[in-house]
Amino acid sequence: MADNTNRVVDIHTHMYPPVYVKMLEGRTTIPLVRKFVQDPEPRLILLASELEALDNALKDPTAKPPGRPLTSHYASVDQKLHFMKTNRIDVSVVSLANPWLDFLESSEAGGIAKEINEGFSTMCEEHCGKLYFFATLPLTAPLDVLKQSIQDVKNLKHCRGVILGTSGLGKGLDDPNLLPIFQELADAELIIFLHPHYGLPNEVYGPRAEEYGHVLPLALGFPMETTIAVARMYMAGVFDQVRGLRMLLAHSGGTLPFLAGRIESCILHDGDLVRNGKVPKDRRTVWDVLKEQIYLDAVIYSQVGLRAAAETSGADRLMYGTDHPFFPPIESDIQGEWHSAIFNADAVDSTFGKESDVARAVMGGNAIRVLRLDEE
Repeated sequence: MADNTNRVVDIHTHMYPPVYVKMLEGRTTIPLVRKFVQDPEPRLILLASELEALDNALKDPTAKPPGRPLTSHYASVDQKLHFMKTNRIDVSVVSLANPWLDFLESSEAGGIAKEINEGFSTMCEEHCGKLYFFATLPLTAPLDVLKQSIQDVKNLKHCRGVILGTSGLGKGLDDPNLLPIFQELADAELIIFLHPHYGLPNEVYGPRAEEYGHVLPLALGFPMETTIAVARMYMAGVFDQVRGLRMLLAHSGGTLPFLAGRIESCILHDGDLVRNGKVPKDRRTVWDVLKEQIYLDAVIYSQVGLRAAAETSGADRLMYGTDHPFFPPIESDIQGEWHSAIFNADAVDSTFGKESDVARAVMGGNAIRVLRLDEE
């Protein structure tokens, strides 16, 4: 478990490269990027509910623009390096943020994915040893194009895996049509960084949801999305069918560390499953899969969450992250320290002991080992 490195590695950090932003600027349906006279920053429009506000803001220069402001933190490599230096991060593993390429037509997905991945590769090469990346897959492309994309990124020197949303090919990650993709990724020894995007249906947040800002979808919807996606994979037997599959789950696995026991209990007490022989005595449990095929990031902000994550998958499978450039400081300088980075680092120190072997492993040593960041 001990790792003598003192390097800090951020494995959960995003960018929207210029080629991606330009592509979104040219779109007429969501997701899209638009600029407004009342705001110096372009804004990313993701939600259908934002379309009315978009139309109003384009017509009325006094109206508040909808969407997410794309500050320099989203697209600039210099800004990423500045963030790393300011927050004492030595190495970052960068990935494209949601909604990735899930919305593209089949004919265009492959080419755009190739352009984005090669751009990330060039960026990492220019900052060798400081930047690596998780590639983006053209999931809507034909199967042969998708498989070729996996082989292409496997050969990119600084690629260490792929980022994947929970929709998969549109039917979720228990879709049988994804099995050859999972096997291809396993054979290529590319880890999947699983990240939520779609959340839960808006109606679950109730008629007063607008009063609560984005707290409920981000704090509860995203983690539950991850939990449900992985539970579906487990129930479908994906992890048994592709034993070489390795997944890194965002936000410490959602609620899996807390609910794995309940999932197990429900499986064992489901009469139909038991009587149909789907619960054999030699079945690998949810706990087995979490300890053998799953890694968790440490983006959970608390001792309670980190302890649960460590007990679930093992502290040697936990990796520090910041979720930059999301959750910027509201009332302080965004060029200084970010609370999101500090909270996660402090949680690691308080949970495992400041400068302990375990804390150093979570902050960097585990990522260096698992993602082979010492290989050039």
